[in-house]
Amino acid sequence: MLLLVTDTSGKHGSVALARVGAGGKSNEVAVIEEVPLAGGTFSAQLVPQIAALLAKHGFRKNDIDAFIVVSGPGSFTGLRVGLAAIKALSEILQKPIVPVSLLEVVALASGTQGKVLAALDAGRGEVYAGEYEIVGEAARLLQEKLLSKDELLSVAREAAFATPDEALAATARHAGISVFPVETPGAEMISRLGWRKLKAGQSVSPEQLEANYIRRSDSEIFSKPASSS
Repeated sequence: MLLLVTDTSGKHGSVALARVGAGGKSNEVAVIEEVPLAGGTFSAQLVPQIAALLAKHGFRKNDIDAFIVVSGPGSFTGLRVGLAAIKALSEILQKPIVPVSLLEVVALASGTQGKVLAALDAGRGEVYAGEYEIVGEAARLLQEKLLSKDELLSVAREAAFATPDEALAATARHAGISVFPVETPGAEMISRLGWRKLKAGQSVSPEQLEANYIRRSDSEIFSKPASSS
């Protein structure tokens, strides 16, 4: 089975091909190749890079069996561009889409069980935070929210705290909070979680795919309510 894995949630992104069944193991997921995408040019790069990656490894679009896509949290523009491209390809090829939250990837990468708080830097002095209950290899979402760094430190005392962000980890340690450091989520981590979700039937149609921004857009934050006449 061939998976196309995309992440356009951050300042920089990636597109990758992954194969399920590597080494004769039916549930083994191996990344064939991951290609970085430069920030600010996702709309120009994504589709050509997908085509080039497929051609380089002797595949056609029809060989793709499923799409694994990071649905958030992150950049409004990046997520819109990435999800729009995957929606179009999925509709044309009639293949399933599996949305993946980067916060869930971080929570599972902590390697711990029970309640885990995953955190990613959101800029503007804020943090994307996701609280999960981890049992085995499954993560049940309890809540996701946007927090100030002070709010994060308060909440982080109530769960195992996991983050790939060195600055957040250092701040937490300075406050006396134990940290489960994890790698920055890449195609391998994303594809493994996506494959588990696909097996569990957690795929969506193009119409159902939505971005998980967590933060409201600037237009929503700064828009003025319409005056009553």
